Amino acid sequence: MFHIAEEDDIKKGKLTDIYFERTKKILKASGKNPVVKAEIFLKSLPAGYDWGILSGVEEIIKLLSSVNKLSVRCMPEGTVFKEFQPVMVIEGRYLDFGIYETSILGFLCQASGIATKAARCRIAAGDKQVYSFGARRVHPAITPMVERSAFIGGVDGVSTTLGAELINQKPVGTMPHALILIMGDTVEATRAFNEVIEPKIKRISLIDTFNDEKFEAIRVAESLGDKLFGIRLDTPSSRRGSFKKILEEVRWELDIRGYDKIKLIVSGGINEEDILELKDIADSFGVGTAISGARVLDFSMDIVEIEGRKISKRGKMSGAKKVIRCSKCFNDRVILENEKASGCRCGKCGGVYKDIFVEAVREGRVLYSYPTASEIRHRVIGQFKYLEI
Repeated sequence: MFHIAEEDDIKKGKLTDIYFERTKKILKASGKNPVVKAEIFLKSLPAGYDWGILSGVEEIIKLLSSVNKLSVRCMPEGTVFKEFQPVMVIEGRYLDFGIYETSILGFLCQASGIATKAARCRIAAGDKQVYSFGARRVHPAITPMVERSAFIGGVDGVSTTLGAELINQKPVGTMPHALILIMGDTVEATRAFNEVIEPKIKRISLIDTFNDEKFEAIRVAESLGDKLFGIRLDTPSSRRGSFKKILEEVRWELDIRGYDKIKLIVSGGINEEDILELKDIADSFGVGTAISGARVLDFSMDIVEIEGRKISKRGKMSGAKKVIRCSKCFNDRVILENEKASGCRCGKCGGVYKDIFVEAVREGRVLYSYPTASEIRHRVIGQFKYLEI
């Protein structure tokens, strides 16, 4: 019915680029199927980015775990990675997994881009909350992946029911303009919300449908009083002028009337730069397109060893590698997989490098622990102290 692939299509290699199918025919005809090590490597980050958050690992492991005698070493999901670093090494006979290269990169490139953008928004917000509101900007078939990647990257909640189920969270949201248009008035719509929706749901009124935000905020606050948790401003940029000035005006008018506990939630084309500008006045942010439509990260997969012989294409360093990281200063080195870690070379912290790769699959047997989305998110946020945007 819809223009989407089924899980079985991915497992059967139907999502491969055609040149892998042709390569498979040629190698079979030539009697060649060597054991290779292929490295997934970050070629470049978007302009202005110094790091990324790895996402999509779990799907790759699930895809490859059915391949006999295949082994995978990788950074765990939620790990910070940097430019020109490998994030995964796959070892096995080429014809057993080469046809999956397109899907493997698709899993990593998009999910990591979303998780990275979410992390940038989360860091920008500081102690303010950030929610993923971007499901309507992507094909619904991939909404759960988008929501999970955004949550892993650090957002505090997601808006869709299935996306929230996947990460074992409750969905978050306020009210749409449609409700207010149909009810005919912002206050009437908010009263109806208060009367019908269960009390545990916070009462947040959307105030930019018909009239000036300041006056609508006052009307709603006077109508609901202490029952009103917050107001949301989704003012379109064409009507906005200075969004910060609008927020300051609304905050002032609410405060002088004793409604200083009402929260201000902003949405509508928000990204990390907007969050940095508005966070001293706004209480939380709904981020849509910036996260769900985040730039994909430019990973590639290249053979670096064939039957134990170190070899690579032009512009790539031969030999399977790993990344070691100092837990004290977060300094990284890329070394060959059989090299041992040593003391940090920064010359200041006195820390010791640690291999941040894990053995995820050994000859077809899954060793990866599959942490929950909340556990991954907690790990991601724990790395923020080393990061800047």
